[in-house]
Amino acid sequence: MSTNTLYTTQAISTGDGRNGHVRTPDGVLEADLTVPKEMGGPGGEKTNPEQLFAAGYAACFHNGLRLIAAGRKTPVPGATVTAEVSLLAIDDGRFTLAVGLTAHLPGLDQATADQLIQDTHQVCPYSNSTRGNIEVTLRATV
Repeated sequence: MSTNTLYTTQAISTGDGRNGHVRTPDGVLEADLTVPKEMGGPGGEKTNPEQLFAAGYAACFHNGLRLIAAGRKTPVPGATVTAEVSLLAIDDGRFTLAVGLTAHLPGLDQATADQLIQDTHQVCPYSNSTRGNIEVTLRATV
C-alpha cells in the first residue's frame, strides 16, 4: 500500500497531562484540561482528551459521509454525526477506548442510511486508524 501525506499537524501537552494544557503551534487550538468528575476529578468547564477525540472523530466521519453521499448523488441536508467516546479500564491495569458513532440522516430510508455509514466507515481516517484496535459501533437514524 502506498501513501501520500496530505497534512501533518502537532499538538503540545504541557502541565500535568489530564490536568494540564494542550495547544497547537499555530495557536488555533488552546485548551485547558481537567479530569472529569466521573473519574474523580474536578470536572468543570475544561475539556479532556476523550472529548477532543470525540470532536475530531465526529467531524472527520461527517466529512467522509458527505463525500460518499455526494459521490452517489444522495443529498444529506441536515445530517449530523455524534461520536460518543468511552474510556474503559482493562483488568490488567491498562486502558482503552470505545466509540459509538450515530449519524442522523433525515430524509433517507433506513437501508440507504445504514449502507452510507458502513461505506463511510471504510474511508474515514479515524475509522481506518482504530479498526481492530478499539470497538466502534455504528448507528444510523433517519
